[in-house]
Amino acid sequence: MLNKTSYLLPAVEKLREQFYLSRKRSIDLIRNLTTEDCQAQSMEDASPAKWHLAHITWLYEVMVLKPFEKNFAYWNSEFAVLFNSYYNGIGDKHPRSKRGLLTRPSLKEVLEWRKNIEARVYALLDEKTSPELLWLIKLGINHEQQHQELLLTDIQHLFSNNSLFPVYYSDLKQPLAVEKSFKWIQGIDGLVKIGHADDEFYFDNEGPKHSVLNQVHSIANRLVSNSEWLQFINDGGYQDYRWWLDAGWAWLQAEKISSPLYWSKDSQNKMLRFSLYGNSPLDMHEPVSNISYFEADAFARWASHNIPELAGARLPTEFEWETFATSNSKVDHDLFGKVWQWTSSNYTAYPGYQPWAGIAGEYNGKFMVNQMVLRGSSAYTASGHSRVTYRNFLPTNARWQMSGLRLAKDGI
Repeated sequence: MLNKTSYLLPAVEKLREQFYLSRKRSIDLIRNLTTEDCQAQSMEDASPAKWHLAHITWLYEVMVLKPFEKNFAYWNSEFAVLFNSYYNGIGDKHPRSKRGLLTRPSLKEVLEWRKNIEARVYALLDEKTSPELLWLIKLGINHEQQHQELLLTDIQHLFSNNSLFPVYYSDLKQPLAVEKSFKWIQGIDGLVKIGHADDEFYFDNEGPKHSVLNQVHSIANRLVSNSEWLQFINDGGYQDYRWWLDAGWAWLQAEKISSPLYWSKDSQNKMLRFSLYGNSPLDMHEPVSNISYFEADAFARWASHNIPELAGARLPTEFEWETFATSNSKVDHDLFGKVWQWTSSNYTAYPGYQPWAGIAGEYNGKFMVNQMVLRGSSAYTASGHSRVTYRNFLPTNARWQMSGLRLAKDGI
């Protein structure tokens, strides 16, 4: 049995409702998509919408039904290979870069499979209420929410490669504007507690709770905006090696990067940004997004030398960010729901970290190398999914996620 002694067993009916809502939202997310939209894969880091829908169904079939269901039988045993993402202990995997080539099963069959697995999970909940079973379903719900965000970012990347610039959302765009005035807020220094330790669900990489030492520092009250990023561009920030890490400068030159992902210019030389609302004039008040760690770090160095009020600017550590978020969770400082925020922290295990036991053991621990931590959440994150201890992580050159930044500095 998985060691989840800190996890509070939820009421079965509440869990059933959460399961229903998460499954429904995934289907709602593809209502604006064609069958062809759901099939295509724009790059290796992205996956087709159909694959996302199938992978989560695979997780419930393999991790929930197979260990617990009496007289278990696969819907189709070959799907166990096609829709395995990275679980080596479970079995073989279809190559990630070739997920878009999986024209079979059809979207129709994937949706039929989903309904079959959902019905069987509901039936299992009626029969069994062991803590391990309920925890695995809770994991499935949270994992599906992660893939819902990935589905949206992957569709945005896919549509950006279409010269028609398709519109995914046809409703009125919700503003993501940041506060206009900038100020530094003194952070919490000294020995502080970091990590998750209550009875609610959390991912393995969020614990155990432990102490870290924060030096005296300050953190920005808001995110960096498109307007400020445009200053960086206009000042030649992408052409000046002084602001860039060596690996970042090499990446910049090799990929010919000169602006955030999805930025372009129209025939009048005005800046545009592509989003799920289509190609629109760049909103100067919105937080900058779809930038790499390399870009975020370079901007901080540039801003420290070129904007007087930002002297000393750098990226916050993830521990500075967490203590700031914990003490300001009831104040609107753009902490959640706009863009993920790069930190200067390498993605590594906390002291005392142990992977989950059992079938879910290959979750986050195997990725703890060559990645940086992001904190917060984005406009694409499912409601209620994030928290102050949540640790997202990406390679230093990743830009297709909604990633931005807030600044920090040493001292007050």
